[in-house]
Amino acid sequence: MDLVGACRAFVKVSERGSFTVGAAAARMAQSVASRRIAALEKHLGEPLLERSARRATLTPFGRDLLPHARRLVQLAELLEHEAETAKRRPFRLAVPDGCPAGALARLIADARRHELILEPRPLPPAERAERVRVQEVRAALVAVPESEAVWTVPLGLAGATEPAGARIHLETLRAGRTDRDPPRRVWLQPEDEVPHIRDPLARLRDAVGLRPAQLMSAGSPAAAAAEVLCSRDLLLCSRAQAAELGLHWRPLGELRPVRGFAVAAAVRADAERIRELLGGGIARCLGAEPHSGSGPRAGAPAPARTGSGTETGAGTAA
Repeated sequence: MDLVGACRAFVKVSERGSFTVGAAAARMAQSVASRRIAALEKHLGEPLLERSARRATLTPFGRDLLPHARRLVQLAELLEHEAETAKRRPFRLAVPDGCPAGALARLIADARRHELILEPRPLPPAERAERVRVQEVRAALVAVPESEAVWTVPLGLAGATEPAGARIHLETLRAGRTDRDPPRRVWLQPEDEVPHIRDPLARLRDAVGLRPAQLMSAGSPAAAAAEVLCSRDLLLCSRAQAAELGLHWRPLGELRPVRGFAVAAAVRADAERIRELLGGGIARCLGAEPHSGSGPRAGAPAPARTGSGTETGAGTAA
């Protein structure tokens, strides 16, 4: 028996004193209202209404039960209202702040096709992890090592001039004693200020004899790109980002740096939902392909990585 529907019919008929008018107020046919009230009376074991040719009047039992039936109907209507409100509430997803606007627009459109109102929040890596922790966003694309990643983005070096070889070796940036020009620098974007990318590059810098200031961090992707566009410096970036900026990209000779991303959420179901519904759109935003390795399921929240100790100000040596 539809208990809520039966109580709704009972409340409306008792308030109007008529099956015809009460059924219309409950937005159902008179025959449906009559059947539902009869089923409710059978379920409760006592008649609720006395029926006559012209009126329907409450029995003493019906008079006692009417306030409770009315409360049940009100609670059901409140539940339906809250459910509709929840469906329209934006799903806040923290994403890398270098995601192209066009790819984000397509991601939002993809979400709407799944009846999901997506609200991307572009943020650097540490802030994305923190916003999930304090539940200011429902989910985030967090930076993880390649072995834990759902999406991976191979990185290389890009510059304003065409390199001579198929790869760029960091040791070729070592300054000679007779060089008069400033030593060429490699710029890191905030997205790469995470230990699994920054630390191996810093060790390689030291191993090949570069100066500390030849590996630099910028405060934003735009700031890093601007440094490279107006100099002989190089940008650590993806092939897709280099093409967007009009830079010449090559793989790094000594290392294979890779950005890794997974979905983190306070509620596991949120992470699984985002990965399953929007995995392809997220890959486009990141310039990535879905990870084919043996990493964790996409719905599993990745550990929050705060990147403590990193420097994000422009012109800071890594």
